[in-house]
Amino acid sequence: MHRFYCPDIASTLTLPEEESRHCVRVLRLKEGDRIEVVDGRGTCYEMSIAIAHPKRCAVQIITAFEQKPHWKNHITLAVAPTKHLDRMEWMAEKCVEMGVDRIIPLHCHNSERTTLKTERLLKIMVAAMKQSLKAHLPQLDEMTSFRQLLAEPFSGQRFIAYCDAELPREQRKHFAKEYQPAKDVMVLIGPEGDFSPEEVQAALSAGFVPVTLGESRLRTETAAVKAIAAIHTLNELIS
Repeated sequence: MHRFYCPDIASTLTLPEEESRHCVRVLRLKEGDRIEVVDGRGTCYEMSIAIAHPKRCAVQIITAFEQKPHWKNHITLAVAPTKHLDRMEWMAEKCVEMGVDRIIPLHCHNSERTTLKTERLLKIMVAAMKQSLKAHLPQLDEMTSFRQLLAEPFSGQRFIAYCDAELPREQRKHFAKEYQPAKDVMVLIGPEGDFSPEEVQAALSAGFVPVTLGESRLRTETAAVKAIAAIHTLNELIS
């Protein structure tokens, strides 16, 4: 069954124009066909098409049910956007497919990119949510400064991952060994030039645990995906 996204579907009973076009013109669905619609907050609706209009596809609710995430903890990924946006988009897509609750674009001292338009990134996240059959759309923040993030309250585990040889490497612990499964977690991934020494020290002073993601030197987007994959793998081992 095809899945669509509409945050206010329960009140409007009409798919947004882009989803309507995809439903009626691309998929060629018609009146009476059944579809699934998620609101991004955990509710999934089984619906039938009432009016197959390519701009305003009207639907009727058959049944609704809550679809909880397959992970029990809250996962926050703070990552410095890459210079090339296609890498950031790939990262967001894969992290949403695996499961993440919040993505924070992080502005760091060595950031190649200081601004980020989130509209396209959000569209990719919506598509990944639907493709992976999830009903929760992760929160996507606007660009956030490193200092601002450190000041934000967070009651779970907090990690900062880096690989620059000029940074204090002897303090780092292996992320997969340090992370405690089933607990809320925030992971910081730096830009192509890595975090600055001042940022690392500020994070350590704020209570972040310095970690490594392995012996290989990874690209920013690869490191982010590896961290999320490790979290889910470790959580699955205890489930």
